[in-house]
Amino acid sequence: MSDEPRGLTRRLALALREEVAPELGEHSGRAHAGAAPGGDVTFAIDEEAESFMEEFLADHAPRIAFYSEDRGLIEPSGDSRWVLIVDPIDGTRPAMAGFEAACVSVALAELGDSEPTMGDVVAGCIVELKSGRAFYAERGGGLDPPPALSSNRDLSRLFWAYGLRGRPMREIAEVIGELIDASSVGGGTFDLGSATYDMTRIATGQLDAYVEPGPRMVADIPGMRERFERVGGGAVLNNSPYDLAAAALCLEEAGAIVTDAYGEPLAARPLLGSGRDVQISCIAAANRDLHAQILQTVERNIQRLLPK
Repeated sequence: MSDEPRGLTRRLALALREEVAPELGEHSGRAHAGAAPGGDVTFAIDEEAESFMEEFLADHAPRIAFYSEDRGLIEPSGDSRWVLIVDPIDGTRPAMAGFEAACVSVALAELGDSEPTMGDVVAGCIVELKSGRAFYAERGGGLDPPPALSSNRDLSRLFWAYGLRGRPMREIAEVIGELIDASSVGGGTFDLGSATYDMTRIATGQLDAYVEPGPRMVADIPGMRERFERVGGGAVLNNSPYDLAAAALCLEEAGAIVTDAYGEPLAARPLLGSGRDVQISCIAAANRDLHAQILQTVERNIQRLLPK
């Protein structure tokens, strides 16, 4: 791989952060600018970031394809060898409130004869919008900065995060409520509003785990899709590949355990797309023992919701 695509991954993430950071907390960014193909609301701050990304890549990398939530797949030259998977603002709602839990996420994969998968991601960069702190990983090259993973293996002392945006609360509670009850006093539970921010907190040691069972619930439990659609305004709103592409690579290179809610690696999952069929559940943990306990708890509670 040439240095250019790899370097572009980091440069684009940093440039997007510089563009968006002055808008954090501004109420003007909360205006609705439309709807993304996946069904989520596109806010004014999202559209500003997407437009800047499009112009930046046209100027600096006109032969590299990119995929984003609002633009879909754009192949400017028609013969692109590389594709950037970009979430210009992961954590739009925290960004609009001026909170720390919002990041730029950029991943890089090679385009071949077949559709790329999560395992094809070769580099990823995540930059916190408010602080400018950056995480960068290349497959097989480790994480920069070096990780500080938690050694906790006790669910009662678990510090962890989950996402509730667009999810039916009662049904999600049926699956993760046992973990919340076990850890809410001796540990801590958080909905921080950004999967990328949540997952990089595992690399920093601030959190032990991140749990997102939504896509498995929709796939396995009869009637669950309709309940997600009711909350999501007609759309199923769960994590798409662009939410996880860079963060999963960063955590894997940090030595953490990252799977879907079945316990399967993410490598074979499609990399491009945002619809219900490509959404990805996720259980990420700082160590294998903790991951196994969380997975067993999620499995047990999903089984309770299945028809007898």
